[in-house]
Amino acid sequence: MEPQISLRGIQRVFHLGDSDVHALRDLDLDIAPGEYVAVMGPSGSGKSTLLNLLGLLDSPNQGHYLLEGRDVTTLSPDEQARVRSQRIGFVFQSFHLVPRLTAAENIALPMVLAGLPAPERQQRVAQALKDYGLEHRADHRPEELSGGQRQRVAIARATIMRPAMILADEPTGNLDRATGEEVVRLLEGLNASGVTLIVVTHDAALGARARRQLRMEDGGLKLDTARDATVPA
Repeated sequence: MEPQISLRGIQRVFHLGDSDVHALRDLDLDIAPGEYVAVMGPSGSGKSTLLNLLGLLDSPNQGHYLLEGRDVTTLSPDEQARVRSQRIGFVFQSFHLVPRLTAAENIALPMVLAGLPAPERQQRVAQALKDYGLEHRADHRPEELSGGQRQRVAIARATIMRPAMILADEPTGNLDRATGEEVVRLLEGLNASGVTLIVVTHDAALGARARRQLRMEDGGLKLDTARDATVPA
């Protein structure tokens, strides 16, 4: 099977004052469609830099990133934004919802930006609210929602464009254990439907649930291990 993600010779260097910080060093990585991958490692190991690069929120200084066979490092910012909108969903630790918008409006936002017609937006939002148990919270703004409800809105927003992959950065970091479990089950359900799921986490228990674990250290890939799919997490 052709990789969905293929990184070759990726380097990302940040210039801080008089020094250079090598956030990613000569990174090679392939991820197949539908994989469930946890990215782990200590702070400063390159986890978030890798996620930002995969999500086209950042660009490498060197190397090539092929997404679905297309070298996205050569695309213009507008072309990258289009790919990001259509193929990639993001879930963040701090939700990143727009405070002045309701739950329904936050979920609809990617479709508004992509120019989808209003009837289709309304239909998709109504279905998403139902799927995520948010029908009675549709008109509530983020400050009126619990942490778990905010993250469900964020996941609904991340998936409303039906992306091929979801990038989740510490998705349970601001949630209690029970609510975090619920959010993880939602993400795993999306992965079971065929969506590639890549999760950055410090939580060893969450990382162990993934079928593949990548351990980062000093900007490089220290370990790449796969769990036997027949063994329950």
